[in-house]
Amino acid sequence: MKIGIIGAGHMGSTLAHLFTAAGDDVAIANSRGPDTLLDLEAHLGHHAHARTAEQAARYGGVVIIAVPFGHYRDLPAAALAGHTVVDATNYDPERDGRDERLEHGSVTSSELLQLHLPGARVVKAFNAMRWDHLLDHGRSAGANRRYGIPVSGDDPEAKRQVFDLIEQIGYEPVDAGHLGEGGRKHEPGTEVYAADLWADTLWARIGVS
Repeated sequence: MKIGIIGAGHMGSTLAHLFTAAGDDVAIANSRGPDTLLDLEAHLGHHAHARTAEQAARYGGVVIIAVPFGHYRDLPAAALAGHTVVDATNYDPERDGRDERLEHGSVTSSELLQLHLPGARVVKAFNAMRWDHLLDHGRSAGANRRYGIPVSGDDPEAKRQVFDLIEQIGYEPVDAGHLGEGGRKHEPGTEVYAADLWADTLWARIGVS
C-alpha cells in the first residue's frame, strides 16, 4: 500500500518506521522540506520517500496527519480531497492556542479537521498511545492478545482501511463510533488515553458494535 504521512516528528517517524517495516511504501513530509528528511529516508530504507506535504498528500489513498493540531489549517485541502485522512493529532491548548469551541466541547478537533478537508474522509486513530509505546507494543498476528487502537470515523470504507493498517503493524482496531462521539472517547483526558489497554478491555470501555 502507498501511504502519505504529513509530519515527521516522533509520531510521524514512528508510523513511517512501522509501515515501511511492514512493506508499505511511505511518502513522508514535514514543514521544512524534503532535504531535511534525507537521513530519515536513508534510515527507513527503500520503501521511504521524502516529499513535500502536497506530494505526500497525493501519494496514496491513505494519508496520516501527524502535525501539531494548531497547524491543521496549513494542510493542503485540495490535494487531500478524495483520500482517507487519518487524524493522529491531539489538541493541546498550551501548544496550539486556546480554541473556545474545543474548550467548551461543542466540537472535537477531528471534526474541525474534517471541516477544513471537506473532500476527504477523516478517521481518528493513532492519537491515544505514546509514540514510543506504539513502536514497541505491536504483536504478531498469532499472539493471544493485542493492544487496542481506538478508531473513530463516519465513513465505513475509510474506517476499514484504517483497521487494516492497524492490524498489519500488530494492533487490534477498536471501533469507537462516529468521528464526533467516538473521538471524544479517546481524546486526552479520557480514561483510555495513553492507557495502553488490551483490545478486549478497550472494547469493553468504548467499543461499539
